[in-house]
Amino acid sequence: MGHRRLPNGNHKGAHHMLYTGRDAREKEIEAETFNTMWELSAPGGVAEHCFRRIKETEYYRNEVELQVNWMPDLQPVAENLLIPEAKCGYSYTTYSVDPVLYINYLLSRLLASGGTVIRGDVKHISQVIEGGVDLFTRGRAATTPIDALVVCPGVGARTLGGIEDEAVYPSRGQVVILNAPWITQAIRLSDSTGAGAQTYVVPRRDGTVALGSTKEAGDWYPAARPRTTDDILRRCLALCPELAPLEVRAQRAGTTDDLRPLIVETGCGLRPARKGGMRLEYEWVNAGKDGRKIPLVYNYGHAGVGFEMSWGCAAAVLKMLENVKA
Repeated sequence: MGHRRLPNGNHKGAHHMLYTGRDAREKEIEAETFNTMWELSAPGGVAEHCFRRIKETEYYRNEVELQVNWMPDLQPVAENLLIPEAKCGYSYTTYSVDPVLYINYLLSRLLASGGTVIRGDVKHISQVIEGGVDLFTRGRAATTPIDALVVCPGVGARTLGGIEDEAVYPSRGQVVILNAPWITQAIRLSDSTGAGAQTYVVPRRDGTVALGSTKEAGDWYPAARPRTTDDILRRCLALCPELAPLEVRAQRAGTTDDLRPLIVETGCGLRPARKGGMRLEYEWVNAGKDGRKIPLVYNYGHAGVGFEMSWGCAAAVLKMLENVKA
């Protein structure tokens, strides 16, 4: 039987790791997001089923300086415990996310609060500004004009009319999901620049483990490549030999062939990267021939940290809208 392709959203590593090199604003956004999602992941909470609190050890190929004292249980890894490729490392407590469950949880909150979801093929933001949602549900402009527009088009910001941001590009990331419930801690090997392939093993609440990944700038290919799957298995097994089943390790060192029967899904996603970083700002735009203007808020270009910046960015958007109405 072949492997299933990952459902939309489930191809993400989806956990909050350490980051370096961000400016003060981004660090504040990241910290606010972590605190909100940490609260959501609390035992007994309404969203607990979407998360798994885990211990993670992150190794770096180069020396780094961290300013993330809000991460729980953050400690440097002793030099004698570093893996061969690492110059330094840190352990901490964090969470992983089941993307499909979490996105559906957010949708349920939206609907319960009176929100609605309208699907439409938007070619240009002017269609929404002039026609509102009625243009997509009834085929004619709404009688009540919209008050504001927040655009979160992801990698579509490159081609969406009225945005057409040429700084946006896809950063392709491929992931393998294994059924390995004996893995209870996350491990990662990266460098502070975020360049090149990243290797991680992240357990989820359902007993599966996300293995990744790649960073392939400008690559639009939307399906998993078998050779990349092979490379991810090789790198992750080298980083975490415990991925091989216990009965195998009791007799010999595990191989990638021992991992293949454990594969549940493979897939990839196109991270919405942007030269110069995320765009989080607003401007006033014309909303009709009568000279009326509305705020247009831009919120895109988060690359591979959409989950990790989500709540902080949402709070920033809300603050912008509140300020323009004041």
